[in-house]
Amino acid sequence: MKLSIIILNYNVRYFLDLCLQSVQAAIANLDAEIIVVDNNSPDDSCVMIKQKYPNIKLIENKENSGFSTGNNIGVAQAKGEYICILNPDTVVAEDTFIKILSFAEKQEKLGAIACKLIDGSGNFLPESKRNIPVVKVAFQKMIGNAKNYYSNHLKEDEIGKIDILVGAFMFMKRNVYDEVKGFDQDYFMYGEDVDLSYKILKAGYQNYYFGETTVIHYKGESTLKDAEYAKRFYGAMQIFYEKHFKSNILFDALVWFGIQFAIRFRKAPPIEPKAVSSYAFFSYTKDPGFIKNLPFEASQITEVKDVRPNAEVIFDANTMHYNEIIKHLLELQKNNTHTFKIIPKSSNFIIGSNDSQNRGEILHF
Repeated sequence: MKLSIIILNYNVRYFLDLCLQSVQAAIANLDAEIIVVDNNSPDDSCVMIKQKYPNIKLIENKENSGFSTGNNIGVAQAKGEYICILNPDTVVAEDTFIKILSFAEKQEKLGAIACKLIDGSGNFLPESKRNIPVVKVAFQKMIGNAKNYYSNHLKEDEIGKIDILVGAFMFMKRNVYDEVKGFDQDYFMYGEDVDLSYKILKAGYQNYYFGETTVIHYKGESTLKDAEYAKRFYGAMQIFYEKHFKSNILFDALVWFGIQFAIRFRKAPPIEPKAVSSYAFFSYTKDPGFIKNLPFEASQITEVKDVRPNAEVIFDANTMHYNEIIKHLLELQKNNTHTFKIIPKSSNFIIGSNDSQNRGEILHF
């Protein structure tokens, strides 16, 4: 088998449904499998998978064992030469894995591959490509200066070498993952992707950023919403430093100060919601009956040029490919006045997110 996609899920049933639809379309012509590891979700994620995706391998954990352990459990049962660690709140294009596989086959000493991630409004997520968070860089990030934290030597659509990937999308050979012993289970949440990326580099492999395919990641980079989050995130960074860098009094003091500063003073500025003046149902079929079922009045469009300013655009995945949806979303995002949602195929809900600070919303109809 060529590829195994491992998706760790916790309590995001509707985002997972959309993700699985896009992944199934993306592996239609590949020798590939999908493995979903559920970390004891309280919602009906597992029931949904069994009913709608009976051919997908489902692993039901009896407890929430965290990101590292959950993904390691999934990879242990993977049969693919390559693996892709994928978040459940993502949407991939039909050619995402084909393009990355073609690139991967040409590389020597291949480590892990990242791709271009955008949030639900089409904004590029800079955590798609990052530098090693050495003490100086990490301290700057802790106090709000992230300039050196991200790999700014590469443009969003370019291909090139990077150091650190984000856990929402990590593509690599299975034997490389095994060689570096996968995700370190000392991390429960946050930091494990940094650790794995760095272990791969230390083992002599090269990580890459592949900007020629775009994946929607609805939640985007987690933000400092509260003190508890800050403690977890920077606590994970402290584990990383203790494992990989020589500690000293000055080092420990800088890390401690950065964590305390972040907990007390750093908060993500609130994102002002965009004003929605109209709704546009973007579909390639003429079906006024379907439009009447929507929870709001919408005009039907078939071309980008027909979208009015300040419109919320509803993409119909029943008639559009996901690569078309992503393409149109990026085109419309340039105006910076639109919001976007998707109706998954054969579904009675609309899903999406207007910013990278929140998980998004689901509207049933």
